[in-house]
Amino acid sequence: MDNSENTSRIKVLPPQEARRIAAGEVIDRPAALIREFLDNAIDSGADNIEVSIEEGGSKKAEVTDNGQGMNRDDLELCWHTHATSKITCLDDLETARTLGFRGEALAAAAAVAQLEIISSTDGREAWQLDVGPGDKNPPQLSRARRTKGSTVRALSLYDTIPARKRFLKREGSEAGLCRQAFIDKALVFPDITFRFTQDGIAKHFLPQAASKKERFSAALLSPNEGIFLHEINAQSSGFSIGIVIGGPELCRNDKRMLHIFANNRRVQDYALVQALVYGTQSLFPNGTVPIGAVYIDIDPALADFNIHPAKREVRFKDSGAIHHAITTALIDFCHHFSVRTVIQDKRGPGENLFTQQAPDKNLQYNSSQPYETSRALNAAPYYDRAAMTGAPLSGASLTGASLASASLALEALLEKRPDFAPLPGHAPAYSDAAYSEAADASPVYGEPRYAGKAFGLFILIEWGSRLFIIDQHAAHERILYNHFISGNISGQELLVPIPFVTESDDDDRFLDTAREELARLGVSISRDENDWRIDALPAGWRMGDAETVREILQLRNAGENAASRWAATLCCHLAIRDGDFLDEKSALELAKEALQLSEPRCPHGRPIWTEISREALLKAVKRS
Repeated sequence: MDNSENTSRIKVLPPQEARRIAAGEVIDRPAALIREFLDNAIDSGADNIEVSIEEGGSKKAEVTDNGQGMNRDDLELCWHTHATSKITCLDDLETARTLGFRGEALAAAAAVAQLEIISSTDGREAWQLDVGPGDKNPPQLSRARRTKGSTVRALSLYDTIPARKRFLKREGSEAGLCRQAFIDKALVFPDITFRFTQDGIAKHFLPQAASKKERFSAALLSPNEGIFLHEINAQSSGFSIGIVIGGPELCRNDKRMLHIFANNRRVQDYALVQALVYGTQSLFPNGTVPIGAVYIDIDPALADFNIHPAKREVRFKDSGAIHHAITTALIDFCHHFSVRTVIQDKRGPGENLFTQQAPDKNLQYNSSQPYETSRALNAAPYYDRAAMTGAPLSGASLTGASLASASLALEALLEKRPDFAPLPGHAPAYSDAAYSEAADASPVYGEPRYAGKAFGLFILIEWGSRLFIIDQHAAHERILYNHFISGNISGQELLVPIPFVTESDDDDRFLDTAREELARLGVSISRDENDWRIDALPAGWRMGDAETVREILQLRNAGENAASRWAATLCCHLAIRDGDFLDEKSALELAKEALQLSEPRCPHGRPIWTEISREALLKAVKRS
């Protein structure tokens, strides 16, 4: 006798239990209800959306919109699993532009909460659907009254699943997550008016905005901070990118204010967050990071949003191209930002470092306009070695010729050629005679004069009516960096190689594929079965063995910025330090070179110098 049916350990779950379990993947907390309801409201074409929550969203999570609405037949079907108006077959996923498409949101909500939907397509006839978890709550459809659009309301979340409800956070924390879901949608759709109410109190009102930058400012910043936001646009094959980025005035110590959106969805992508950080590292010193958002608009055929139940993740067909586009656009922006600093920072009206004449107005950056960088995506990195034909710069060789060429290059940038933007570290080869003629033509400041040292770190330079205070370490670091990125970094063979063992296959693959590039950075590595060995490092390398290994392996996350990151690390350790002695002549030559740099920041983003005028000093001691 066959008793297999009675003895089998495998059981098929009842449909209702299966739905409740599956619903937990989509609706894992109140914020997920808000996210899914907002997706549907936006897909409906609404331009006015209101969100209301009570008790962190567990008692009530509601979204009201003025979209196209649903009729009676739609309401009868909408709460069933995989009921959707967005797609009809698998192939439709390759062209779907809507935020929702799988028809799981309302079904999942009805499995874990009491769901109420009131909707009208024309404002004359409206219907209400009431459906809840369990067979004891059959769906009910009744007439209602409301204007065109829909109100979707989830009540008593997880009341029928106490085990899940126990794992919700405190009410305030859940409310904060609901607010974040609300902000995520508002940041992407500035043409929609959004309202957010918590426990009957209005918390956010975001009227329609003219741009994503304006919406970012209104949603996340105080009124006086929005002026420090900039907007960048870039184009490439199959996708476009918009970036809202804060200047150094809005720096942060963590990455919580960095957002990545792909086809209007907030996604979690560590590599693209790192691209944003690496692309702006020249402006943000000491481990600080910017605030901002990256908006990727990509052909749906080149991305898969169907890999996560809540669509929090995306798989790109060519993530490297997107990473490159982001870093290139930001590096280009940061370079021009630094050049503008030379022109505008700490100057009176019509005044700059080399001339009392007003700089060309075309050079003034208008942060209210998007900064177009589509030309940069197919260009070489900004430290293109092939273009750097000028003499290498170093702390030991600070010649009048290099000072002259840098002076003329920046003079051309400021006055004669507003389209000329010298590459960092690139000094066109002008002669001393040409420099003398230029100096005679407008000798505004005369020769810089060494005025002393302060606190063992700062070089004091008098130049005309201004006192320049120069960080000797940051200045030397930038000069060395400009030299290193103009060519290969020479390595020095170690007397005793450094053995090490990697912790992952990813590290092994990186080291295998990066040997040639590492050799150009002065690092020679070899492998003996599972053990690795460092055979050579750049001359003067000062880090310990463990720290050296860690720095090399961290280059795996630097992508195209590996060379610049490595050069920055190397220069930081080779540059003169706080307290190092410089004689008067060496200090003056270092100061001259620093004052002519096209980017007056160290590779880690710290300003190299600051200044104060004679008039300001006199005023400070009441002699004006």
